[in-house]
Amino acid sequence: MKALFMALAAAAGLTLAAGTLAADSKTGDALMKSSGCTACHSVDKKLVGPAFKEVAAKYKNNKGAETALVKKIKAGGKGAWGEVPMPPNAHVKDDDIKTIVHWVLSLK
Repeated sequence: MKALFMALAAAAGLTLAAGTLAADSKTGDALMKSSGCTACHSVDKKLVGPAFKEVAAKYKNNKGAETALVKKIKAGGKGAWGEVPMPPNAHVKDDDIKTIVHWVLSLK
């Protein structure tokens, strides 16, 4: 009976781990890639827009960074990083944008 219980507990643990891996597919990195951000941005090199690490550094000590970046990603913008405008990303869900912003701001 104890062996059966241990086997069931191990199976439950593996099931939870698999669920966590599935949830991780909604990480900021994955959402950034699936939302089209990589057409203009990369993690550590400037492309059309700034590298995400540059964004993180610029907003490092800014308490309003999350709100400002969520708004900018959703509505688009121009002038903060040069003259090339960032198009609006109205197709991306608000919760996904927040996850992307948290991920970007976590970069060092």
